[in-house]
Amino acid sequence: MKGVLIMPSKAMIVAAQPEAAEAGARVLMAGGNAIDAAITAALVQGTVDPQMCGIAGFGNCQIKIPEKGIHTCIDFHGKTPLAATPDMWESLIESETRDGFGFVLKGNVNDLGYQAITTPGSLKAYYEAIENFGTWDWADVVAPAINHAENGFIVRPHVSFWWNYGANYGRVGVDERLKFSRTGASAYFSKNGSLKKIGDRVKIPGMDETLRRIAESGPDIFYTGSIADQIAEDMRKNNGLLSYDDLSNYSTTITNPLKGTYRGFEVATNHPPGGGIMLLEMLNILEHFDLSTIGHNTSEYIRIVTEAMKQATVDKEMFVGDPEFVKIPTERLLSEEHALSCAKNIELGNKVNVERVGQPEPKDTTHVAVVDEKGNCVTMTHSLGMPSGVITDGLGFMYNGAMGVFDPRPDRAGSIAPGKSRFTSLAPTIVSQGGEPHIVLGAPGGTQIAMGILQAILNVIDFDMTMLEAVSAPRFSSTSNIIDVMSRIPTYVTNSLEVLNYKVERSPLTFGIAAVHGIRIKDGQMDGGADPGHDGVALGM
Repeated sequence: MKGVLIMPSKAMIVAAQPEAAEAGARVLMAGGNAIDAAITAALVQGTVDPQMCGIAGFGNCQIKIPEKGIHTCIDFHGKTPLAATPDMWESLIESETRDGFGFVLKGNVNDLGYQAITTPGSLKAYYEAIENFGTWDWADVVAPAINHAENGFIVRPHVSFWWNYGANYGRVGVDERLKFSRTGASAYFSKNGSLKKIGDRVKIPGMDETLRRIAESGPDIFYTGSIADQIAEDMRKNNGLLSYDDLSNYSTTITNPLKGTYRGFEVATNHPPGGGIMLLEMLNILEHFDLSTIGHNTSEYIRIVTEAMKQATVDKEMFVGDPEFVKIPTERLLSEEHALSCAKNIELGNKVNVERVGQPEPKDTTHVAVVDEKGNCVTMTHSLGMPSGVITDGLGFMYNGAMGVFDPRPDRAGSIAPGKSRFTSLAPTIVSQGGEPHIVLGAPGGTQIAMGILQAILNVIDFDMTMLEAVSAPRFSSTSNIIDVMSRIPTYVTNSLEVLNYKVERSPLTFGIAAVHGIRIKDGQMDGGADPGHDGVALGM
């Protein structure tokens, strides 16, 4: 069955792309540790799924090395260029995305092109993970990605799906992003002008040579060396916000995980500006309900979980942002008092109101999870946001488009400020019991990431599902006053919610609401699940 592996395994990797999972598996089989495998896979992901992630992207990585007592997170969110100002786009607002994660502006200046780019952190984070926690040489870790870049990649079903259906709600179409640069126009389109199709090969000029330079010199060449000079010159010529100073001043943020509990399990996730705080808040609220008795995906179950989602969304929008710029009441949001108050409101049938200016955060992100034979764990979500479409001539990689998620209105938690990172729902998570890892998971999926991870955790803990069952069960979400449901949730369930005056939006898709990928460890055995809505696999060895 696609995406499943349940067998005695000493190590396992799960990724959304089979090429990346195989590259990481080969590292594990050759004696590399979980960190070596995860970063090798991540670099390959950027060459075979280059709108989902890449060296000019951002993300968050959680690493646990039990025998050394290491448990840490590397946060590498994109940072607003120093040339940006809080009010520079205030007069251009047309609408807010329905789930409250992004704005549509006149001319799409925040969404497509050179001004959409934040200072990227991915490459620096990959390198730091290897240098601090890996066992392989950097050049060996980069080598599989170079090989894939040399040969190009075959368009897989999910890649084709995203190219053709990946943008809506007033955002620029994916085809416009792919053809924005000369490199993209030549690489992603056939001679007749049509987008390449499933089974076609795509080779991006310049990407292999860029990766060779990075393999030889490390990330300094990208942030302060000759590649940085090429980037800065391209930005200057095209009125971009990003500068050499932005690149040279970039640093990741190293933190201990943000921790909570759920039914006796320890849940470790990421701090803001990531989405872990939302995940812990929802789990705190839901711990007050006997979900297993209520029943999986019953009307009452969906109502209760939906209201927890809406509460976390409201709190996120009011209080959560970059902790370097916003004072976040973390202790209060994760307190038992807050959880109990919210649970009582849900029991009474009260509804949380989520206000909107006018549409969801793009879902172009990817994930990799690894557990090696020593119990070392890595879970990493990394992304380009909605990619900017920009590819500097000769470099091959596409830049992130993360400026599109900032609030163009000044004096708000998500407002623009030089050097600031915008909140994202990225939430790579490790659930442990008695100090031993039980679930290692994460997801791509824009604003829906925390909602997808939440349901996978509930599925495993409250309903004793395997990891494959947990990531495959139909999901729902509510990050507005609408409940979004996948088509495999029956109408006789959602009709009962409509009787309660909930508005339900039924997706035509059978899978969605993030794409959860994870590993479960139970009784010393591992089972993995790659979300069937994507192309990935779980590989054990």
